[in-house]
Formats: sequence, C-alpha cells, structure tokens
Amino acid sequence: MRQILNTLYRLSGGLAAVGMVCTLVLVTSGIVTRPLGIYLRGTDDYAGYAMAACGFLALAYTFKHGEHIRVTLLIDRVGGAVQRGVQWAALLVGTGVSAALAWYSVRLAWQSHAFGDISQGVDATPLWLPQLALAIGAAVFFIAMLDDLVMTTLGRPCARLANAGQEPARME
Repeated sequence: MRQILNTLYRLSGGLAAVGMVCTLVLVTSGIVTRPLGIYLRGTDDYAGYAMAACGFLALAYTFKHGEHIRVTLLIDRVGGAVQRGVQWAALLVGTGVSAALAWYSVRLAWQSHAFGDISQGVDATPLWLPQLALAIGAAVFFIAMLDDLVMTTLGRPCARLANAGQEPARME
C-alpha cells in the first residue's frame, strides 16, 4: 500500500511539473507571437488553467516532501505527549480542511459538466476539464493528509518521499 501511495504522490507531482511546463510554453508563445502580429486564441486562458492545475496537483507531493510552510512556534515550545497531541490535532484539522476542499472541487467539476458550463473567453472550453485537474489535486492532497493522520494515530512515523528527510521549511 505504501508503494501505491508514494507512486500516487509522485505521479501528482509529475503532472504538476507538466502543468508548469505547459504554462511556460503557452506564455512564451503568446509573448513571441504577439510582436509578429499572430494571435493565438486562448493561450492566456489555457496558461491560467495550467497554472491552477500545477498548484493543486503539487499539493500532495510537496506535503509529502515536508515542503509546506509550518508555523512551529507553539509546537517547539512544548514537548513529549503535548507536542504529539498538538501535531495530531493539526493533522486532524488539516485533513478536515483538505476533505472539504476535495469534496467541493469534485462537486464543482461535476456540476460544471452537468450544466454544460463553458469558459467566458474566446476558447469556449468546457469548464469541467480544467476543474478536473483541481479536483484530482485536491483529492490526492486529502489522501496524503489522511495518510499522515492515520500514521500519526497509529504511532508510526509519517512516510515521506525520497530526499524528504530534511527539516521542513519554518516560518517563525
């Protein structure tokens, strides 16, 4: 099961990287073609979709690498069982928030598909297509949060992806 979850997190991170490259290509093509008098329809919209997809698809991957910013001012001041309790409570709240994010993201994509919503731009893209990437990213992030909550509840160390043994980023 651990291998499947880690593969899921890596796949999500890889798709986020693809989204970042797509954003770069679309923005660059718009910049390069504009002075030449060539108008590429929808490049701005699709660059925005790719950027949003990149942000959501990267959530689980960066979380499992310990790269999300954590405010450890309180956690560092307490020790032992209290520290574990505060960390567990933070994971519980984070899992709840990520569950709501995943639920409403999936619901939004589903409703956009059901209602036939299309974008307002010149591209007239069915909105459920870009929203699907957001829903998938939010769902995988929820799975990653739930994974850490379960591991913490069982008293086991949270599984991190390779090269994630570094200290998480801190903001104090």
